[in-house]
Amino acid sequence: MNYLAHLYLSGPNEEVRVGNFIGDHVKGRRYQRFAPDVQKGILLHRQIDSFMDAHPLTRESASLFKPYYGRYAGVVIDIVYDHLLALNWSRHATQSLHRFVSAAHHTLLQHYFILPRPVKQFLPFLIKSRRMEHYRSLQGVERTLQIMAHYSSLPDHGGWAVVQIQDHYEILTQQFESFFEEVQHMSSSFLENEQAPNQEAI
Repeated sequence: MNYLAHLYLSGPNEEVRVGNFIGDHVKGRRYQRFAPDVQKGILLHRQIDSFMDAHPLTRESASLFKPYYGRYAGVVIDIVYDHLLALNWSRHATQSLHRFVSAAHHTLLQHYFILPRPVKQFLPFLIKSRRMEHYRSLQGVERTLQIMAHYSSLPDHGGWAVVQIQDHYEILTQQFESFFEEVQHMSSSFLENEQAPNQEAI
């Protein structure tokens, strides 16, 4: 899951949303430096990633992209699943995607000073481009993959990835919807627990 899904799965608590958004950039026990609800969001992020990495449906989805992406196929699926969430947003939320993304931007700006340095650096560009909202188009998916390839070791095959999405749209959608139902239950259960889970188990 990429930014949009992580924010959606965080529920209404703004600090949990912030923690889930920054989860990739807080390593080890550094999460303990944050406020309790931000900590919970960071741990939820890790829980979601672990759940997704081990799930047979996401592995099946990723296998479609391995010919050109190899071990980075899971990274592509993060974007593909955000695309499918954005495209079918009305199935999962009553608030419009535009309003949800705007509210998320506002929340992140309100908590700007606690964000890790890399998040502070890319957040203005994320907001200006409204990238999360543009996940719903294949052009937005391709552009996101191009940006990631430019700033990371992700192979630059965005055009090929889009063709794969188009060729396998039905099965990817089925895999996403089945997986997303499960990850929603898992995330809700996590958030209902008063006690954060033992970090050693994540």
